[in-house]
Amino acid sequence: MTNDRIIQLGHLYRENLLSDVVPFWQAHSPDREYGGFFTFLDRTGRRYGEDKPIWLQGRAAWMFATLYRLVEPRPEWLALARHGCEFLDRYAVDASGKLFFCVTREGRPLRMRRYVFSEVFAGLAFAGMAAATGEEWALRRAQALHRSFVRYLRTPGLIPPKTDPRTRPMKSLSPLMCLLYFSDALREVDREGSYEEVIDACVEEILRDFVKRDEDCVLETVGPAGEHLEGPDGRAMNPGHVIECAWFMLEVARRRRDPTLSAKAALLVDIALRRGWDERFGGLFYWIDVEGRPATQLEHDMKLWWPHNEALIALLLAYEATGESRYADWFEKMHAWTWAHFPDRECGEWFGYLHRDGSVSTPLKGGLWKGMFHVPRCLLLCWQTLMRLSTRAGPAGGP
Repeated sequence: MTNDRIIQLGHLYRENLLSDVVPFWQAHSPDREYGGFFTFLDRTGRRYGEDKPIWLQGRAAWMFATLYRLVEPRPEWLALARHGCEFLDRYAVDASGKLFFCVTREGRPLRMRRYVFSEVFAGLAFAGMAAATGEEWALRRAQALHRSFVRYLRTPGLIPPKTDPRTRPMKSLSPLMCLLYFSDALREVDREGSYEEVIDACVEEILRDFVKRDEDCVLETVGPAGEHLEGPDGRAMNPGHVIECAWFMLEVARRRRDPTLSAKAALLVDIALRRGWDERFGGLFYWIDVEGRPATQLEHDMKLWWPHNEALIALLLAYEATGESRYADWFEKMHAWTWAHFPDRECGEWFGYLHRDGSVSTPLKGGLWKGMFHVPRCLLLCWQTLMRLSTRAGPAGGP
């Protein structure tokens, strides 16, 4: 990848972030009357629902705080970050201390899930606010949500089990991945916490129990000590989660200047691409059965926005860490497919859900699962990585 190409790509990612994606959400998402953000937005940004998923409130608030801190201190971005955090502070927490999954437009309780991902993204929002402003109240909220997430994750029986643990005990990859990312974000603003130890424990557990190198896969669900589980659940792999794990580790390795961890994380990228890339139509499958048996998830062969966002980040970070041209080549391949299918050049922002062949399944821009997060985070982190690559000497910087 030449330096001219790196600079060209950097301009593209920056322009799409600041002139397209962020303006779309800034114009259509804030609820100026009741607080928080609308996420049920159609192709043009018009609302088709008014309920407010808590985890997407946190994601949007974090994104605006991060833009303020890393791109430009625009007062309107900080105001929107505060707007989201205040809604979370007012309406997200149940009397038991657990966070709702979804509330009404006015903030009335609507849905509680047994999972605790709302805690992660509300915590990220408050951590982002603390990083942007230094305000102590935001840091305290983030610390409390981190403690709550760890407690739910590590206390057996506190979360109602999906299956009877006496018959089939199991654990999943995604909570560990979230704990790793949440801990690394909070570490930036809370120098007194023991987040490095939590990060190390997450990395060790993921690599030890979920990565099966001899089978060239990373499982989504395993037994307590990494045992294989019976049936489709025990053979399921989500390439997007694997790639997301990989770039979280690559970022930790970059910060620590740890080439050993970089190599281990890059291995996860390799596995996800070998297993997840659709050789017929291009793009990444959403789920696969690692033994080639029928996948039971009805959406298994769809192409969703967020795994492709994560792959773009991971490939650039792997290239930066290793200097290996194959990651640059894979980035170009992923970039070409992603940018040919997801960005909506007529109405702005990106489509989220495609059929296997890359045609649009539904034109919505936001909903219960898609909000202001994966696309702008991808554009921002790719832009930042390309900027670093453009100023660096050596093979990854080009001639």
